[in-house]
Amino acid sequence: MTTMRSPRMGGRKSLFAEWRYASVCFLLCLLTLAILWHVARLQVLPSEDRGFEFLQSQGQARTLRTEEIGAYRGVITDRNGEPLAVSTPVSSVWANPKLLGKDAARWAVLANALGMDADKLAEKLQHYSRKEFVYLKRHLPPQDAEKILALNLPGVFSQREYRRFYPAGEVAAHLVGFTDINDRGQEGMELAFNDWLKGESGRKQVLKDLKGHTIKEVQLLQAARSGNDLNLSIDLRLQYLAYRELKTAVQEYGAKSGSVVVLDVETGEVLAMANQPSFNPNDRRKLNPAALRNRALTDQFEPGSTIKPLAVMAALETGRYLPNTTIDTHPGHFRVGKKTYLDPVNYGVIDLTKIITKSSQVGMSKLALSLDPQKIRDMYFRVGLGQATGTGFPGESNGKLPNYGRWHPVVHASYAFGYGLTLTPLQLAQAYSVIAAEGMRKPVSLLRLDSEPLLESVVDQRYTTQVMQMLRTVIQKGGTATRARLTSYPVAGKTGTVHKVKDGERGYQDNEYMALFAGIAPADNPKIVTVVMINEPGDVRYHGGEVAAPVFAKVAEGVLRLLRVPPVHGRVST
Repeated sequence: MTTMRSPRMGGRKSLFAEWRYASVCFLLCLLTLAILWHVARLQVLPSEDRGFEFLQSQGQARTLRTEEIGAYRGVITDRNGEPLAVSTPVSSVWANPKLLGKDAARWAVLANALGMDADKLAEKLQHYSRKEFVYLKRHLPPQDAEKILALNLPGVFSQREYRRFYPAGEVAAHLVGFTDINDRGQEGMELAFNDWLKGESGRKQVLKDLKGHTIKEVQLLQAARSGNDLNLSIDLRLQYLAYRELKTAVQEYGAKSGSVVVLDVETGEVLAMANQPSFNPNDRRKLNPAALRNRALTDQFEPGSTIKPLAVMAALETGRYLPNTTIDTHPGHFRVGKKTYLDPVNYGVIDLTKIITKSSQVGMSKLALSLDPQKIRDMYFRVGLGQATGTGFPGESNGKLPNYGRWHPVVHASYAFGYGLTLTPLQLAQAYSVIAAEGMRKPVSLLRLDSEPLLESVVDQRYTTQVMQMLRTVIQKGGTATRARLTSYPVAGKTGTVHKVKDGERGYQDNEYMALFAGIAPADNPKIVTVVMINEPGDVRYHGGEVAAPVFAKVAEGVLRLLRVPPVHGRVST
């Protein structure tokens, strides 16, 4: 039997189907519009929260990086432009522990390439596992860094840096100093002029992939600015000469340490400054801290008899004494309070010149006690003792120049022959330069001067001339420094043999000495002042005339020849 459908029922179903179809189409269109609206918000409308600007910045933050461009540190040179400190490009290898991962096999390969212990590298990476940067090895030669990068380990990169190299090595180490691994000055002129030498790092924007590799450099944000060069006063030729002779003498006499200073009389520039022991600034793995001191500037000592010419100059200034004024030193010893001063022999009646020639303690004591002690101290101060020399060197000592309200006779007498006050080798050289420069005092400079130095007249020329003539007799036959004589130039100078005070103890040691010599050459037209200090030479030879004077002779002769100072023809009369 055939069933018949009602036309009315079929119409209703058709209308329902159409309505449902239209609804679905409407919802699909609405969804499409909603998606388009959301995309438009993200891509077009900048003011919307988390709009295209936000997404763009987030994407760039994951690909754009700002990197530092290392600055080249200024070159340090000697007065003739010879390099003393230069910066060479090196590579430092670093890692992003998050990208490197915790693969033990990968760490082992990396440790082998770095030449590191695998356990220590693993410990380091675990410690910095939450960081994105850790140095693995600093200051490698670029070719060594390239070998490590060639392993293509994820998260391992390199960056360009600069490492300081010192061509003169230990010869100029105390003066030049050195920098740390971050290229900051730590000692010497590197420290004193760090702000001048250091450059200003630059910045650049680079595009990197997800593995941290640089794809391209986007833009330069700030160019790196190189540091300024520094031209020192020393002449490297003279520095090598002074260093060689000092090192030879320290080894020959078994001394504890030593210093040599060569000062330009006309300008106050330091032409050479050497110390022993020294160190190699290019390899500081086994560095002895005691070897770091620039002893010529930092170590204080009692000057002993080298100070006597200054006390005599104070006596001449009073007008009561002349170079030929006599003093009775009989019987060769002189008691002051509880102290007895001795001469090696009884010199009898001698004049002021012979007091200097023979370095008579008795004569000097009697002369000093006849003077106002303030006159002696004032002379010391005027020539630069007890105050800075003007170099600005880090750790430079001013020495000690005591002033007493009441001068005990022993203190008064010993003050005139170099006990009870302290100074540095450079201060002693500056004091002698006043004698050599006819009473003119100049600031000492460790930098090459391009202009005339500031001059200050501190002593009348007639007194310095008289003292210079006295100092010339010290080198003559019968003087205490015949071994300071030069073959081609006349010399003036003074020896000193100082008893040392033991650290932490009172009183002077019977068998510990410091041998000194301060000299001026040529004596008839002074060009240089040279001071030699040998600390604690052996027990057999320890006098200034035996130990320090020969070093002076070798250094001064070589310096004058290198400076092309015309020699005196024929036999030199000193």
